[in-house]
Amino acid sequence: MEILSSLPVSDPSAVALGVFDGVHLGHIHILNRAKECAERLECAATVVTFDPHPAVVLRPESAPAMLTSISQRLALFEKAGIDRTYVLDFNLEMANWEPEDFVRDVLVEKLQTKVVTAGEDFHFGFGRKGDMERLTEYGEELGFSVETVPMLFQKEKVEPISSTAIRRALAGGEVRLAAEMLGRPYAVEGEVVMGDQRGRQIGFPTANIPVSYDKAWPADGVYAGWFTYEEKTQLPCAINIGRRPTFYEHAEHSVLEAHILDFDADLYGKFVKVEFFDFIRSERRFKGVDELVVQLKKDVEQIRGILAS
Repeated sequence: MEILSSLPVSDPSAVALGVFDGVHLGHIHILNRAKECAERLECAATVVTFDPHPAVVLRPESAPAMLTSISQRLALFEKAGIDRTYVLDFNLEMANWEPEDFVRDVLVEKLQTKVVTAGEDFHFGFGRKGDMERLTEYGEELGFSVETVPMLFQKEKVEPISSTAIRRALAGGEVRLAAEMLGRPYAVEGEVVMGDQRGRQIGFPTANIPVSYDKAWPADGVYAGWFTYEEKTQLPCAINIGRRPTFYEHAEHSVLEAHILDFDADLYGKFVKVEFFDFIRSERRFKGVDELVVQLKKDVEQIRGILAS
């Protein structure tokens, strides 16, 4: 997939437009429609997205925790079969663009847009004045068509698939529900750092990944999951997110620790991915190390069975 840096482009575009945080099944529905249009019109399936999320610039105090970094989004766009992506650096200057300025400058002049696909709730331009109805009017004037893609619902679910619904599921530890909406397990990525070595001392060595506070994380607890590093095969793991109350009475922040089953190697400094498959139990305080170790052994056996099934 091409990441556009040299503009304008020399060939026309079928544009999927949105932030696409999470690149969930609803977003895939929009991307697929852009791909279908691109094939019909013989042009490039192109994503136009924004980084950072507009809310981070416009209302940082209430901006949502992100489901995906820009690098994750780009990888997911490529996996979805998108030909090229244009990442707009969203800042205060862009926030003040009138909707028509955005359409003329980005869609028409830079990308030679023939068709735009976007979700029914997409808004753009100063004060969010641009919506799908106005975008359709611009298209009629400037020579491109617009396809409004309806929100996607899970089978027998009242609420549509959305990034907000996925964040809510994660906050409740419902990683299976989040995976159903994403179309894949929820994943976090990061570099393994040195911990306090306590896990190794009690026979459960862990890879520690710092918690980024602009990232959505599942609720504190123990999870079954998968661990990948250096693009190696997924390895089964037990994941703990929490403040480790058995050892720290007043820890300020949660940490993520992944114990890889039947594996022990130096992973410090390696960039890794941890995927959440199933919730096992909530975090709790144990009376001492011995009681904790007994529970960890039970967790590992339960996780082994879940991941093997």
